Amino acid sequence: MKAEVVGVSFKNKNKIYYFLPKKIELKKGQYVLVDTEKGTQFGKIVQEKRKIDLSKMTKPLNEVIKVCDEKEIEINQKNEEYGKKVIKKCKELIKKYKLNMYVLNAVYNFDRSQLVVTYLSDSRVDFRQLAKDLASLYRTRVELKQIGVRDKAKEVGGCGYCGRELCCSKFLNDLDSVSINMAKNQSIALNPTKINGMCGRLLCCLKYENDTYKEMSKQLPKVGKKISMEEGEGKVISVDILKQTYKVNIKDVGIVEKTINENN
Repeated sequence: MKAEVVGVSFKNKNKIYYFLPKKIELKKGQYVLVDTEKGTQFGKIVQEKRKIDLSKMTKPLNEVIKVCDEKEIEINQKNEEYGKKVIKKCKELIKKYKLNMYVLNAVYNFDRSQLVVTYLSDSRVDFRQLAKDLASLYRTRVELKQIGVRDKAKEVGGCGYCGRELCCSKFLNDLDSVSINMAKNQSIALNPTKINGMCGRLLCCLKYENDTYKEMSKQLPKVGKKISMEEGEGKVISVDILKQTYKVNIKDVGIVEKTINENN
């Protein structure tokens, strides 16, 4: 089943979230209020109406509430300024209570009924007193959310080794697990400077082509395997998955290169 949606981004981020436009006339560049899990949020239309397959969506779609007027745009600007003040206050309280945490961001929803503070820490933090102080000071529901280094990269953004914007910041909705086996499947040298992203963890893009490499590897012999050929018996010393070739070292003959069909 397909539905008509518009693409919305938040806080000048390039990541796009889809919302149902109802019967509102919407154009690219307009500021809108949308319904989210965190209440009413202020966003910007970055993609005009288009149809998408609802079966590919991981969560039900929410709706655009309305197009923002000048007053609502000003309210959002004030909310962002308040968020900066919250960060400053948080740092003061963290120092006071000697907490092992680093505040990254503080974001109000549009009506300031919820304040989400994201922080980075390498251990569990007892922030109960901090949360109480913030709730008392700002008279709103406070959520302190611990994130990892991958989430930090997603929130801060930047450029990857490919020269393009980080995938996590631009379009990835979920940070799927990435394993070292994915690099091995693609015959990539296990050099941390080559396989780790800006966050210091394995590159998210290692997962993109992993299934294709696994499928293409099925007919290729494993490195180190002994096989018999017309030229004699030898040991496989390397494989090229994309070219579908492999090299065999045969005694008294030398190195012979074959494709997967030549020896069948």
